Amino acid sequence: MEVSPYRLLLILEHISKEEVVYLKLTEKVALITGGAQGIGKETAKKFLQEGAKVVICDYDEKAGLATLEEFGNENADFFKVDVSNSAQIAKVVQATVDKYGRIDILVNNAGITVDGFLTKMDEAAWEKVISVNLSGVYKCTKAVAPVMLQQGSGVILNASSVVGLYGNIGQTNYAATKAGVIGLTKSWAKEFGPKGIRVNAVAPGFIETGMTAAVPQKVLDFMKDKTPLRKLGRPEDIANAYLYLASDDANYVNGTILSVDGGLVI
Repeated sequence: MEVSPYRLLLILEHISKEEVVYLKLTEKVALITGGAQGIGKETAKKFLQEGAKVVICDYDEKAGLATLEEFGNENADFFKVDVSNSAQIAKVVQATVDKYGRIDILVNNAGITVDGFLTKMDEAAWEKVISVNLSGVYKCTKAVAPVMLQQGSGVILNASSVVGLYGNIGQTNYAATKAGVIGLTKSWAKEFGPKGIRVNAVAPGFIETGMTAAVPQKVLDFMKDKTPLRKLGRPEDIANAYLYLASDDANYVNGTILSVDGGLVI
């Protein structure tokens, strides 16, 4: 049955806003490190909801497989990856390209902490955090960048921290890596921007994750009191920031460090 233009217009006018779904990452392919838990897991979930095909990379295979089962989404894949291992990274990048033909978004989210005062920190603790939080970002980006350069497009998102901006007692190694990530982000934004690739970072404040679960309540209360919003952030708060930066809504945002910290650094 043929529908007249006038009748079609009436039909369209009566479609409620709830029935119109706009997915911000439709058909985009995203690779997320540290994607099996915490902020990474929430980011993977958010990206899938927004239409992306998501490759979850994590060192914890058990958590990764559990996340995959929980999501129950055919557009999600999992690979056990140590981001300090270049060979493992190369394999997952190649597998992603073989399956999807491209990589549109890289979220360098994997990170660890091994805290301690400088005078008590041994070199092993220093090297371990550097290898994951800083070298891992370098290695993953170096592996993915050629794919994006060939495409002429892409988005690279790095996990920094409020600690990388302002330092923190007992976190010499962690602060160094997160400050280093800021340097990488700004350098790559200049290097890759002319090639159609945007590079940005998110600097979370105090977020309720597995890392904070073991923190004494009095310390958590202190964190809340230091934050003007008087609450800790949630993983979805950071996932929403990643979504914005990954989407076309941030088409002219490049080289920025987006603080998501409840006003902590005011």
